[in-house]
Amino acid sequence: MRTVIQRVSNASVKVDGQITGAIEKGLLVLLGIEDADTEEDIEWLSNKIVNLRIFDDENGVMNLSVKDVDGKILLVSQFTLHAATKKGNRPSYIKASKPEIAIPMYEKMIVQLEKDLEKKVECGVFGGDMKVQLLNDGPVTIVIDTKNKE
Repeated sequence: MRTVIQRVSNASVKVDGQITGAIEKGLLVLLGIEDADTEEDIEWLSNKIVNLRIFDDENGVMNLSVKDVDGKILLVSQFTLHAATKKGNRPSYIKASKPEIAIPMYEKMIVQLEKDLEKKVECGVFGGDMKVQLLNDGPVTIVIDTKNKE
């Protein structure tokens, strides 16, 4: 699994002009899924996202998690995170999972994030033509890949 995590003051996603998910202070999480991903990846990544200390404490030091600040999460599926760009100028998405694999994994990630965050997670629509708006706070943007745990 590959994610781009953005600390936001607010974020929302629309499909066909309708808001499907919106948050105030929290994290916008773009999630790419590949066939090699497992439930262990879901558990590890969810724990990492919920406990990532990227919110300022009272001294202005990034020392608090989204959970610590009572923030929310907006989860958006994004197969393009697995774009291969080594050859040519047209990205290949061959590593991105097909919907029959990715949808159940995406749904499991929602459940795991809600369990770890202890509140509802807002979402986009898997495979939808989503319009995402956000106000990146900082900006703070973190990339995490479960196949490259640094």
